[in-house]
Amino acid sequence: MPHWIIGQDGEPELRAMYDRHYSSYVYKDGRKPVKFVGPGEHIVLTTPTRTAIFVWRRFRDDSAQWGVNCSVFRNESSPIRSSDLIREADAIADRCWPGLRHYTYVRPEAVTSRNPGWCFLCAGWHRVGKTKGGLVILARCPR
Repeated sequence: MPHWIIGQDGEPELRAMYDRHYSSYVYKDGRKPVKFVGPGEHIVLTTPTRTAIFVWRRFRDDSAQWGVNCSVFRNESSPIRSSDLIREADAIADRCWPGLRHYTYVRPEAVTSRNPGWCFLCAGWHRVGKTKGGLVILARCPR
């Protein structure tokens, strides 16, 4: 049985979870935008209990990366393994954007794991490099 359902950008419970993610954005004057995904095609996934969030974005990235970007992933549910959620999110993205590479960035110092990105690696992703700013780039090639 799948874990993900479609959520909405700006949904209060998901906004609160996004605020707990290290990539959360706040304006310089302290305001928080209601919506958290940004421009471009996107899919917001969540669990029915709102204990996990996964956001796919297809947009023109300033970096040299290409494909569909996982811009947010946060799992606050104990019983569901993160790697299982990532595999399911991959299948959804493959259905929506067939043939596109999946990629994400991990900020190692912002993650409590001794092995940042481990859940993605367990789901079949690979380390493909680092950005100039030190973010780890993880990717999964199209199937």
